Amino acid sequence: MPHSLPSCEYRIEDLAHASGATVRTIRAYQDRGLLPRPERRGRSNVYGETHLARLRQIADLLDRGYTLASIKELLEAWDAGRGLGGVLGLVAEVNGPWTDEEAARISRDDLDATFGGEPDDEAVAEAVELGILERIPGNDREFLVPSPQELAVAAELHAAGVPLDAISGHLRELRGQVEHIAARFLDFTTEHVFARYLGHTPPTDAEAAEAAGLVRRLRPLAQQTVDAELARAMRLFATRHLQQHLGATAPAAPVDPDPGPVTLPAHTLRAVQALVGAENVAAFISAAAEREVQSRTLDALSARPLSTE
Repeated sequence: MPHSLPSCEYRIEDLAHASGATVRTIRAYQDRGLLPRPERRGRSNVYGETHLARLRQIADLLDRGYTLASIKELLEAWDAGRGLGGVLGLVAEVNGPWTDEEAARISRDDLDATFGGEPDDEAVAEAVELGILERIPGNDREFLVPSPQELAVAAELHAAGVPLDAISGHLRELRGQVEHIAARFLDFTTEHVFARYLGHTPPTDAEAAEAAGLVRRLRPLAQQTVDAELARAMRLFATRHLQQHLGATAPAAPVDPDPGPVTLPAHTLRAVQALVGAENVAAFISAAAEREVQSRTLDALSARPLSTE
């Protein structure tokens, strides 16, 4: 019976068994510089706990979607004295879910029934291209739905009479605008919050852990801001659209005399210009005045006592 090595030392076959990697993979990692060379003892190569820990780190990073080239850069930074534990925590926080929504599955039959009952292979291919649906390897009759909420919105729009090609076109346009908002939010937070952590060298373990905590705190702010601003804009423009459509059939109201131009203080104009730009000053002032009038009208209506007749 061969003599067993101490628990902290491994032959390459033992290391492969303990780590779950193959002997061939271990040797390939050594050739790529991902794994330190073993200690040579006579005719034998001896691996230690550091080799086992490194193999587990590589496997974890591969599971997170990293390439071997990017893993090598991270590990080299760690070997140079940078903490990898904090970096992995930051990576996990950024790669974590940005929504509480959970993916679901839908059969092709249920999908067809949801959108009118008629199979439409072209629409399905478009949905797959947009990422609304994801094909499941080896399963042609079922799809993964990353965002059931997004699919439900599309179904409601189609049920209301919107053609599928119009829905996909609208989503493409909307996605471009939302991606612009996301990029601007990231630029903004990077400039004012994360710049100190994102230099030319990887952050230290403590810096990465601190940055991960900030990501966790700031994660919901982008969606909260967009939700609030979208609600404000929808309230403003929905009221305006309704007034326009009702005004097309309502009897013409008597025309009031032109009140003439209104002079605003110079400092007010400068403040508005700094906020929205010179080309948008008139539109901003007009919208602000309209919103104030609507708000006061609603306040006045809600203040009236209800009739008991």
